Formats: sequence, structure tokens, C-alpha cells
Amino acid sequence: MLELDDLCKYFDGIRAVDGLSLKIERGEVFGLIGPNGSGKSTTVNLICGVFPATRGTVTLAGRNLGGLPPHRRLNAGISRTFQNIRLFGELTVWQNLWIARRDAPGEETGFMKNWFGSSARIREAIDETLEFAGLAGRANDLAQNLAFGEQRRLELARAVSARPQLILLDEPAAGMNREEVEDLKQRILTLKNSGITVLLVEHVMELVMGVTDRIAVLNFGKRIALGTPGEIQGNDAVREAYLGSPDVDIAEGSHHA
Repeated sequence: MLELDDLCKYFDGIRAVDGLSLKIERGEVFGLIGPNGSGKSTTVNLICGVFPATRGTVTLAGRNLGGLPPHRRLNAGISRTFQNIRLFGELTVWQNLWIARRDAPGEETGFMKNWFGSSARIREAIDETLEFAGLAGRANDLAQNLAFGEQRRLELARAVSARPQLILLDEPAAGMNREEVEDLKQRILTLKNSGITVLLVEHVMELVMGVTDRIAVLNFGKRIALGTPGEIQGNDAVREAYLGSPDVDIAEGSHHA
């Protein structure tokens, strides 16, 4: 599904991402973790086309995305959420999802018809996404009037509305309590069951260990480990990088690492 080959990004000599190679399989939830400053968010921005790569390639379903701007990568099937919520606060929940919606080839409907909701197919698709996000009762409320947890769910729903092959979740549990994290866990598993591939960048280890099939660990822009959640938890180099000691349990010791 997604392949990174010798991906590098240098900023004035700082090697934010340094020779990263990964292959994410179709339909899996893949975790990307590491200490602050390890290169996780830079990697996400390289995949999305926010930054051009210094070297290396990003390939989606066999297509080299080199040189494509973010909107073209969205059209290719990549959507994302952000660490800091970036909703259109003065639009309704429904309108936020409509703006994000991407028609499949051959399904283009037309701007005015979509906007005023006269397409039954569009309305049905958005209603399904609202149900997924637990926001069916808030469709006509302004996004800025939602509670924090609801805004996080709307951010996720907006990424889903783009009908992606791959969703990049950039610290989606930031600011959430344990109940909200558990709710997010179930929604990510629902995405997986629907066939969407997920790349999860996260510091909340309870979430990472609970939903991922495999995890890559970054430190100083390099991959230092790759494996299943169990293998990562048992990796001394990972515990050393995260917590300064190979004797601390990652899942318990780094909720806010």
C-alpha cells in the first residue's frame, strides 16, 4: 500500500528524517512512534506532500508520489488528521464533511447540487460518516460549538469523508481522557474493518498497543525498531530511547511521552 524508500528530509543540516524505509501493507493499522523530535510529524508531512523530500521516494499502491502537492496526494487516496484541530469552525458539522468529500471517478456530481444536499447519494454518504463519528445529532451545529472530544471525532470523520485508501492520524488522542481514548480505539478498528489502511502517529501507548498490527520506532530521524506491539514492548533499544532505561515498561510508563 504505502512504501517509503530511503526517505530523507534535512533542514539547514538537521536530519529530521534520515534514510527511512518502511512498507505498510493494505488494510493494516501501522504505528509510528518515538520520542519528541524523532521525526514522526516530518514523516507525515513528507507523505502528504507538505515538505519536499531531500532524498528518497514515497509510493502509494505502486505510484510514485514525488513532486505531487498535497491536494494531488489527497486525490491519490491519502487523507489525514492534525495534531491541532483544524476544522472550519463557522461551518456546520455537515458542511465540514461535505467540503472534505471526494467523489470517486465517474461519480462527480457538481458543486451546487452537492452543496445544497440535493444529491441523495451525497446525503446518505455524509449521514453514514456522521453515524460512524457519533455526530448524527449535531449535523446542523457549528463545528466551533462542539465539545473537544466531538471536534476530535469530526476531524476523524472529515478524513474519512475524503474516501481515502490511507488515513494518517497525527496524534489523534492528544488531550483525550482514557474514556475518549478507548472510544477512539474502537473507531480506528472500525476503519480497519472497513478496509482502510491507517498510519497512526501517537504518544499514547495504550492506544498504539491496542490497535496496531505493526509498529516502527524512530529516534533522531532513523528507524531503530520494527515489529509487532509485543516485540516493540520487549525491545531494550526502544525503552532506552523513550525513557532512558531498558527496564521501564513502555505501555505503562509513557502515556504522555
